[in-house]
Amino acid sequence: MFQQFQRTLVINYIVGSTLAVFGVGGVFIFQTLNLSQREVISLFGIMLCSGMVMITAELIMYRHHVRPIHLAFLESKPSNQTLQRAYDQASRFPILTVRRILGPHLLGLSVPAISLTVLFIQNGWLDLSYRLIGLASIGAVMIAILHALIEFFLTVRSVEPLMIHLQKMKSSSPQQTMHPTYQSLSVRTKLLISLLITGVFPVMLFMLASSVQLSSVSQTDDYWKWALVILIVIVGIAVFCSFLLYDNIKRPIGILSEGVSRIDSGQLQTIDNPYSDEFSQLIHGFNQMVQNVNERERENEALLNSLFILFAATLDARDSYTAGHSERVATYSTELARALNLPEASIELLNKSALLHDIGKIGVRDDVLLKEGKLTDAEFSQIQEHPTIGVNILNQVTLPQSLQPILEGVRSHHERIDGKGYPDGLIKEDIPLFGRIMAIADAYDAMTSDRPYRKGMPMEKALAILESGRGTQWDADFVDVFVQLRRDAISA
Repeated sequence: MFQQFQRTLVINYIVGSTLAVFGVGGVFIFQTLNLSQREVISLFGIMLCSGMVMITAELIMYRHHVRPIHLAFLESKPSNQTLQRAYDQASRFPILTVRRILGPHLLGLSVPAISLTVLFIQNGWLDLSYRLIGLASIGAVMIAILHALIEFFLTVRSVEPLMIHLQKMKSSSPQQTMHPTYQSLSVRTKLLISLLITGVFPVMLFMLASSVQLSSVSQTDDYWKWALVILIVIVGIAVFCSFLLYDNIKRPIGILSEGVSRIDSGQLQTIDNPYSDEFSQLIHGFNQMVQNVNERERENEALLNSLFILFAATLDARDSYTAGHSERVATYSTELARALNLPEASIELLNKSALLHDIGKIGVRDDVLLKEGKLTDAEFSQIQEHPTIGVNILNQVTLPQSLQPILEGVRSHHERIDGKGYPDGLIKEDIPLFGRIMAIADAYDAMTSDRPYRKGMPMEKALAILESGRGTQWDADFVDVFVQLRRDAISA
């Protein structure tokens, strides 16, 4: 990541220098002045020598500025303090870039260039007036500021992935995410400075060049040809700077929009926050909202699960002889569902449905529900109504759409593959998936659990009964998987 960051900065510097120094500066010098071939070579040599001094000065400052960041990548396990210093330095890097450019430009480029130009004029190698040196000095300052603006926005873009990487290096916990102690330029300040530079500087540069060109142009046509070239360069630079400003504002807005879109699709995820201006506050607020919603979701889920367990326990308390039946059916059902590779979300719904599968028995009279002897046909008909009663009870709760699938299991856990089950007499795949799974778990627990009027049968006998009913009473494939699971559990 650090090497990639440095490579990006080098590319940015080449782009910024080419556009500002050699692009604008070169065009203004060589298009504005009427120079001989020898003078062109002399000025090019001056720019090259001054440029080397400028680059050397910038490199020295760059190594000093990048050192805190580099240290974080040199250590195999950097401390949180080292990472925080690196993060703070990274957040300041766009401003540091401006300082690196303005200082070496004014001292490393302008001073050597002016000194060499004066030397060349004194030795007769350049036929220029000293007045032009003063104008060139003013132009150098303006070009340096233009270069700094370009580099600022390019560095802002380049430093964001680095800041995100440093955040992830410090901790995987969202609560420990780093925040810069350095206050970046506000969006308002960046807008004002950018508009000032892109709006005023091109006019000033044109006026500066015109003051030179008008004194040396003898024909009006030559002036307008020159003016067209200069205007094209100025407009191009202004458009490029405007694009950089737009991109600087668009990116965080795009990140927020993407985060909102994910929420619309049901993905409550935080987003990376590599900013230290107003957008940092917006994204921090967004992430805080997502964390609060996730916390509420976890609390609601825990409360909902507790309510399902409470309903199951309430039913089991009414019939003490079947205490724990609902929870065991839920356990068997989820084990079978996982073996069938059902999605985790479906398994969660199946678990809730299994916990409530017998809730309709609340509506069955005690003398029928708790009868120890054989039930009459009328009494058995009442027992057969409990799936329908259970669905009616749950419908009174007005379950959200996400929980509607649990109703299918509650209603259909006594359906049979051959169509002889109840309450709807469904056959084969017409029986909902949850019903086919829970029917096996319910039957197995009923056969292996003790009752006051009988002892629970051995597991192998219950499994043999399930196998004998595969394809008629229960789903054949599901029975095979369930039997294997139980035999594996016995032998373990």
